Amino acid sequence: MKRMGFSTIAIHVGNEPDLATGAVSVPIYQTSTYAQEGLGKHKGYEYARTQNPTRSALERNIAALEGAKFGFAFASGMSAIDAVLKLVRTGDHVILGDNTYGGTFRLFNKVLSNYGIEFDLVDTSNPENVERAFKPNTKMVFVETPTNPIMTITDLKAVSEIAHQRGAKVVCDNTFMSPYLQRPMEFGVDIVVHSTTKYLNGHSDSVGGFVALNDEEDAEWIKFIQNSVGAILSPFDSFLVLRGTKTLAVRMEKHDQNGRAVASYLADHPKVKKVYYPGLPSHPQHELAKKQQKGFGGMIAFETGSLENARTVLESVRLCTLAESLGGVETLISHPATMTHASVPKERREKLGITDGLVRISVGIEDVEDIIEDLEQALSKL
Repeated sequence: MKRMGFSTIAIHVGNEPDLATGAVSVPIYQTSTYAQEGLGKHKGYEYARTQNPTRSALERNIAALEGAKFGFAFASGMSAIDAVLKLVRTGDHVILGDNTYGGTFRLFNKVLSNYGIEFDLVDTSNPENVERAFKPNTKMVFVETPTNPIMTITDLKAVSEIAHQRGAKVVCDNTFMSPYLQRPMEFGVDIVVHSTTKYLNGHSDSVGGFVALNDEEDAEWIKFIQNSVGAILSPFDSFLVLRGTKTLAVRMEKHDQNGRAVASYLADHPKVKKVYYPGLPSHPQHELAKKQQKGFGGMIAFETGSLENARTVLESVRLCTLAESLGGVETLISHPATMTHASVPKERREKLGITDGLVRISVGIEDVEDIIEDLEQALSKL
């Protein structure tokens, strides 16, 4: 039988009808433990931190979407990333994309550095930078593509080849694209991480994270960490994300369609200084984005010129919601410098282009004319 299409996998893998009742939706197994028939004799489930049928269904589902053999669901995107970083040891070196999410930077800079994990911030958009950054003790390259919020693209195939020649693993945070628009493992990436809070869930009502990978030995270690640390996704949150992935394909098509339209509108607006969106031909890596992504998605950043201008826009929108996070069906708008990237030092933010005047927008799936009309009335006040 040929491989099923993406939407079929999203709807059916892990979502098989319940054997006990025939329920079409995976039940929420809201239990902390399981009755055992005797010593060492159970039905595959012993304790809910270790296993839960609802979580197991989600893990099968997202792993299949990423084209991975193994998947593990965590309580947040950051706990998923933290679990992956437990694959490196004291004295190891990690190459980290310089424009990573503020929480990821904070984890490296404020936590992992205390345990002897070395890391260097590198502009991974140029594979030669990655090659130059390698040391004898480099064990991992961690990238986001597109980056948050400047939307810089990393050539996943080139970086994977460089890393594998030197015995290092490549980890890609695929949150911005989702597996519908980008499947990093097809380009050689070893491990994919997600904040399921975003597009995978898609409804702004759950917080979670995910790790997908193919190496059996690494998977056993991630599974051990998941159980040992206990930062697991709850049964109810697993249910919510399973509900979300069923409509991932149709939602991402709409996010992509709306994102392109809003980016084009902003690019033509006289009061917008610059637009960061890989779908625009003016983006320096537009061709690379077309090569490794199925679309361009709904994430856009644009420069207003000053903190005052950014504040005016952010406090004038009516339809767009001023809030952290992204990937929900509703359009969310935020200020990276004081919100998502506040933990990044100001001089580093400005070097990356995360200025006080930068605004980030997660374009939702509303009627795009209404989104643009709201942005127009807000920008008209500048």
